[in-house]
Amino acid sequence: MTATTELVLLLAGVGAACAVPGVFLLLRRVAIVSDAISHVLLFGIVSAYLVVQDRTSPFLFFGAAASGVLTVALVELLQRTKLVKEDAAIGLVFPALFALGAVMLTAFVPRTTHLDIDTVLLGNEQYSVGLNRWLVGGTDLGPQGTWLLFALFVLNSLLVLIFYKELKLSTFDPELAAVFGFAPAVLHYGLMTCVSLTAVAAFDAVGPVVVVALFVVPAAGAYLLTDRLSRMLLFAVLFAVGGAVAGTVLAVVIDANVAGTVAVVQGLIFGVVFCTAPRRGLMAQFFHRIDQRRRFHETMLTIHLLQHEGTPQEMAESSLIELHLHLHWLPHEVARVVKRAERNGLVLSDGRRLKLTTQGRAVARLAFPA
Repeated sequence: MTATTELVLLLAGVGAACAVPGVFLLLRRVAIVSDAISHVLLFGIVSAYLVVQDRTSPFLFFGAAASGVLTVALVELLQRTKLVKEDAAIGLVFPALFALGAVMLTAFVPRTTHLDIDTVLLGNEQYSVGLNRWLVGGTDLGPQGTWLLFALFVLNSLLVLIFYKELKLSTFDPELAAVFGFAPAVLHYGLMTCVSLTAVAAFDAVGPVVVVALFVVPAAGAYLLTDRLSRMLLFAVLFAVGGAVAGTVLAVVIDANVAGTVAVVQGLIFGVVFCTAPRRGLMAQFFHRIDQRRRFHETMLTIHLLQHEGTPQEMAESSLIELHLHLHWLPHEVARVVKRAERNGLVLSDGRRLKLTTQGRAVARLAFPA
């Protein structure tokens, strides 16, 4: 297996693992928590390293995961005081812990250790692929990080399948979930633990920037495409893996930073979805507003005709020649509205005046009941 293929698989694993919990972060409106957790992992890693003095120790992994859960707990603790809101609490906690981790790293950790600011910010995919190998009986099974991340993807997916009903209800209606005894707080901290474990596994390989991108961007794109949670999870994984693969290949071709290129490609994919999504996309919303404006004009026309139907002014008020004077529209606007109203079966024209159809009369009465 070539180094490029292994790199592609590593980033695909990161994308798949992050996308699943990322959907619930987005729906719970706490997507920014992924940014906080991804940055404060440094504090947990450095703290654990200072205790065990071994960069290969598994305690670094658990220390980093614990720092993520600690961040969530501190944010909620501040929020419960009612003195600061959630966004402010996040902005207070994660810069403080990240800065403390950076100070501890530069002051107490030897520079020869594979812990430095560049790695913390941008990751080191080549290191993860080239040196962190999984050897079993002399057989090289590939990068450890790839296996770990795909294992986390499977674990996250299984947890979602097992607790799908509970997660869905606590995400959309936590009060009702509490009534049913689903313990929303336990589910919340369980979800944040999954986020922390996933972020830790991806942290060393790709750095916090692309981790945040893979938690949030695929889920945001999937949200624009569907209202069903199951489909949103599927679309998010597809976007994350597809963007990770495309970004990694592009980075290799142009010899650019892999993490940064993957984040850019994820943003481009979201941009395309943002513009072209069938119902929520920018273009769909643009055409929807045009259609609304057209329907409004047609409805106003039917209301005008209904109000003067059977009155002495009916002949003048329904005259095609004078209609623009009564509606205060430009003549060419009236012509377009009349043409659409005829095509939609709302009015009939004999070339001189307009009459409402049964459908047009119903539309007018529904919009302007007598």
